[in-house]
Amino acid sequence: MARSPIPQVSLPDGRVVPALGLGTWRMGERPEARRAEVAAIRAALEAGTTLIDTAEMYGEGGAETVVGEAISGLHDRAFVVSKVLPSNASPAGTVAACERSLERLGLERIDLYLLHWRGRWKLADTVDAFERLVAQGKIGGWGVSNFDVDDLDALAALPAGARCATNQVYYALSQRGPEFELLPRMAALGMPAMAYSPLDEGRLVQHPALRPIAAELGASCAQVALAWLLAAGVRAPGVIAIPKSGSVERVVDNAGAAALVLEPRHLVALDRAFAPPRRKSPLAMI
Repeated sequence: MARSPIPQVSLPDGRVVPALGLGTWRMGERPEARRAEVAAIRAALEAGTTLIDTAEMYGEGGAETVVGEAISGLHDRAFVVSKVLPSNASPAGTVAACERSLERLGLERIDLYLLHWRGRWKLADTVDAFERLVAQGKIGGWGVSNFDVDDLDALAALPAGARCATNQVYYALSQRGPEFELLPRMAALGMPAMAYSPLDEGRLVQHPALRPIAAELGASCAQVALAWLLAAGVRAPGVIAIPKSGSVERVVDNAGAAALVLEPRHLVALDRAFAPPRRKSPLAMI
């Protein structure tokens, strides 16, 4: 399959990022996998999936270290997203956590810095810390992760709430709960979604419901699942998918989803296999 340009998504501050990136959960946990993980991140940059998502929680900082090695000398080609743990999200703790992440990543600025999920610290205090980090040039912008509608409403009520760049949530063909209320609310707020585990922790990679479409289009099941997230009209506009892979081959395959065109009949078949939600459900998290 010929490589196609990766679709782009605009953040609220006007910055443009690829709609398909790379997640790094569980990277940095095994020294013997480090070389392959570094190669996978560099392959993602080559393939145009240049948004690299990581977090201080992943491998207790190990994933950020792997990302730092992979993008060394290539900072201008990568859009790096990292996250602060809720336990560290106090006014001073947020700044200190960001500085530790910057050191591990080998960066002077993290492009986008997220609150990993909502915890015991006041949301207003964390947002104030984010705003200070922006003013200091240590982060390019900030956002949240695993926020449901009520959390977003609380965020929107804050003076700086409109500057939230994204909400990263568990969203895949087999995990469509956010479509019922959350994604429409985010669209109303002008906030794109970032879909983590868009291949549902690998469960969609060989899913029998995807095989006929994949065979017809000469694609992989993973490409079909990712193309569904990229397809207009399937969900609220502005979704960024960040599948994790520590394999160059898989990274290149995932990037091929950008070349895949799903026809209306394919979308109907996918809706039959993975029914859209009919009611509000608790936000799923991994």
